[in-house]
Amino acid sequence: MRFAFVLGETFSGIRRNLSMVVSVVLVTFISLTFVGAAGLLQLQINQMKGYWYDRVEVAIFLCTDTSTTTSCASGPVTDGQRESIQELLESPTAAPYIKSYEHESQEQALEIFQEQFKNSAMSGTVTAEQLPESFRVALVDPEQYEVVNELFSAMPGVEIVSDQRELLEQIFSLMNMASVIAVSVAVVMLVCAVLLIATTIRLSAFSRRRETGIMRLVGASKTMIQLPFLLEGVIAALIGAVLASVTTWAIAEFFIGDWLTGQYPGTGFIAGVDALVLVPLLLGVAILLAALSSILTLRRYLKV
Repeated sequence: MRFAFVLGETFSGIRRNLSMVVSVVLVTFISLTFVGAAGLLQLQINQMKGYWYDRVEVAIFLCTDTSTTTSCASGPVTDGQRESIQELLESPTAAPYIKSYEHESQEQALEIFQEQFKNSAMSGTVTAEQLPESFRVALVDPEQYEVVNELFSAMPGVEIVSDQRELLEQIFSLMNMASVIAVSVAVVMLVCAVLLIATTIRLSAFSRRRETGIMRLVGASKTMIQLPFLLEGVIAALIGAVLASVTTWAIAEFFIGDWLTGQYPGTGFIAGVDALVLVPLLLGVAILLAALSSILTLRRYLKV
């Protein structure tokens, strides 16, 4: 009987303040969707780090006729210098750090360049002589780039030793920045949701002040009086959280998992199942914020 009474009072309050409750649902939905988007970005960053760091290469670029660095002052790389670099790559000194390597000629570099920039006008203006040949080195541990750099950067015929992690770190930094922006927007929206929940509870308490007074006179407990108001805020926020969870899953499943994977098949992307770990977080945040906001509002505006 008590449970039925509490539910009846809760849904009665929701009907009386339907427009405010819908506002709470929408604001909670939008704010938690931003939280979910930030979570998806972090999951994707971790996925890409694990995927790309295992495939990261160090490129040892060799001197050409057009090289301007001081290490190439003597001119383009000679056959003897190239052989010395290859011998060091295969030597016991480099063996603990190098998993494998392959040589990329200027002609191969041109083919790769033309493929990458096939939709650009510059693809037809570059010749093989303008591109350096290189050794593409896969590391046993990508964190040991500096060791490989020290081994080869001072060798004759080497223009520069480049670590692909530098480019990856820039990309991940941009993604982290986007994640921070999403969280910042989410925090602002969550503050709005908390204020809306507080306002909704306050209006609901004011509209039912006669019922509350009668319940006091008949000896109803403090919990019995306050629980319907508390449940109003929690239910509204929970609906918003469920909508945000579904939206977050849909973004991961259809946009990232299906569309982006189809567009970039060579990259590891998250899928809908990975987004499910965010659902308890979104639901928990919604319940916690709604409950705290309702309790603080009831203490101030509903004297029992």
